[in-house]
Amino acid sequence: MISKTKNSLTQIRSDFTILDQTINGKPLVYLDNAATSQKPKAVLDSIRYYYEHDNANVHRGAHSLSVRATEAYENAREKLVNFINARSSKEIVYSRNATEAINLVAYSWGLNELKAGDEIILSVMEHHSNLIPWRIVASKTGAIIKYVGLTQDEEFNWPEYVSLLSPRTRLVSIVHISNTLGCVNPVEDIVAKAHQFGAKVLIDACQSVPHKPIDVQKIGCDWLVASGHKMCGPTGIGFLYGKQSILENMQPFLGGGEMISEVFLDSFTCGELPHKFEAGTPAIAEAIALGAAVDYLSQIGMSNIDAYEDQLMTHLFDRLEEIPQLRVYGPKKPGRAALSAFNVDGLHASDIATILDEEGIAIRSGHHCTQPLHRLFGASGSARASLYFYNSFQEIDIFIDKLKETLAFFGV
Repeated sequence: MISKTKNSLTQIRSDFTILDQTINGKPLVYLDNAATSQKPKAVLDSIRYYYEHDNANVHRGAHSLSVRATEAYENAREKLVNFINARSSKEIVYSRNATEAINLVAYSWGLNELKAGDEIILSVMEHHSNLIPWRIVASKTGAIIKYVGLTQDEEFNWPEYVSLLSPRTRLVSIVHISNTLGCVNPVEDIVAKAHQFGAKVLIDACQSVPHKPIDVQKIGCDWLVASGHKMCGPTGIGFLYGKQSILENMQPFLGGGEMISEVFLDSFTCGELPHKFEAGTPAIAEAIALGAAVDYLSQIGMSNIDAYEDQLMTHLFDRLEEIPQLRVYGPKKPGRAALSAFNVDGLHASDIATILDEEGIAIRSGHHCTQPLHRLFGASGSARASLYFYNSFQEIDIFIDKLKETLAFFGV
């Protein structure tokens, strides 16, 4: 179990070789976890083992290497089933990332199901990956997009959401945890309310699946997406969860090998779920490594990770309050994610990040793929520190102390 005790955190950090290095002569303090997480040895070892022992294409061979590769690849899918409590492996579709998974739904379902006058509800806090695909679909179908705004506390505006719902609403696509505001949106309530109007719901869970227990059956969503690289897995792999009945009625996203049952010169039939949406040779090693990441997170316990990160969040915001010059975005209360996006009047976020990098501290600067949200705040971007379960209270203190020194350096 993760706790404030030295031994448990030390043991976890020892699994992440990359954390044991210096940047500009200073110990690395990695606080850019909302962008991508680091990978434990178990994940890296799984990739190497596959290529050294089992490298073969999946589902297409009777020889031993192909059988072992297929078994490992499909076992990883089963791990994802259990990790988010899906009903079966038919409901888990591998993708390159969450972006591709959203595009899959947008093009396979949206282009075929939406028509002029149908309404899509998004929010102003959405990542570009959950904005642009629907904008493209709306431009091709004539569907109308409506946006849920923010409360005074810079959270999801529930009354406004309810007011936007109508019999014309066909889709609600909402982020679970904002990568900029850190607010945790009430996805169960969002889904239940949308279903009252017959709308489908997609949840962008990129910032929640790595950090807290997720139960898709409890949430009740029709689709959910996540990226492996944010949950201790490799880049180039993610997944789409979809209710089986919905996936069965969706058109293929890509055509080619693997996704077919039979092919004729004038026709073809699709393969069974989930392979219907997995055309071509997949990211086999990456999928297996994602399974290893799920094993690693499960061994620690997602409830333990959630509880520890809540402690980190509290400490982070207690320390941030010591710097009145900061404009911190999102709610300032318990229950939010362990990340903070902020600005300082008169300073560019990239200048803050550059100076902190000289002290070995890695934070993010930019618009975090939420340009409309930053535009709402009158900001071109922001600096962001985001935590994960291998971060320590000491690292937060180092970050805050060096941030204070940076502001003093600029005379703020």
